[in-house]
Amino acid sequence: MHHLIWSAPAAERPGTHLLVMLHGYGSDETAMQALFPSLPPGVTGVALRGRFDVGGSFGWFLLDPMLASDAAEVLQAGSELLATISSLEQQGSFTGVSLLGFSQGMAMAVTALRLRPAAFTSAVGLSGFVVESELLAMAEPLARRVPFFWGRDRADWVIHPDAVAAAGRWLELNTQLTARTYPGMGHRIEADEMRDIAVFLRRFALAPQKNKVTE
Repeated sequence: MHHLIWSAPAAERPGTHLLVMLHGYGSDETAMQALFPSLPPGVTGVALRGRFDVGGSFGWFLLDPMLASDAAEVLQAGSELLATISSLEQQGSFTGVSLLGFSQGMAMAVTALRLRPAAFTSAVGLSGFVVESELLAMAEPLARRVPFFWGRDRADWVIHPDAVAAAGRWLELNTQLTARTYPGMGHRIEADEMRDIAVFLRRFALAPQKNKVTE
C-alpha cells in the first residue's frame, strides 16, 4: 500500500466521492494534502505517495528533463496504482472514483484512465503531460470519453511545447475535455484553478450520483 493521507476520517467517508490525488516528480503526498480545503463537500480526497525514490523525495517512474520515460515502467506503475485504488475502494462505500494529478501525477492519472476507463467518473490533469505508449494506443480512442479538466499556464517552462501539444491531441481524441489556462501561474496550482476544479467536480463527479439517486 502506498503512503497516503486522507482528507476525512473513516467515519465520514461512506457516501462520498473518492478523489485519488497524485503528486509530481520530486515531491510527495503532502503537496496534494494542501489542496484538501478546496475540495467541494461530498468529495473525499486521498493523497498518495509515488513509489519511485527521487533523492529523498518521490515520483511515479524515472523521468528525464525532456519528460522521456520507459513505457514498460510506466505501465507497471499504472497497474500498481490501479491495485491501490481498488484496495482503497474496499475501505469505504464511495459513490465513485475520480483522479487528480499534477505534473507527472497527471501522466499517472491518464495512464490509469487508459488502462481502466470504466473505473473512473472524471479526471483532473494539472500542468502535466501524457506518456506515449504504442501498446495503449492500440485500444484508442477510448470507447468511453470520461470528463477531464486540463489546467495549465501557457508559459509553464517545465512542460515543453511538444509535450503540451501531444497531451492536447490525446485529450481531445479520448476525453470529454474542459481546458483552462491561467496566465502567470507557472508550474504550480493556484486558488483560481482550484475554484474551477471544484466547479468541475460538483458537475461531473457529484451531480451524476445525485441524478442517479433521484431517478
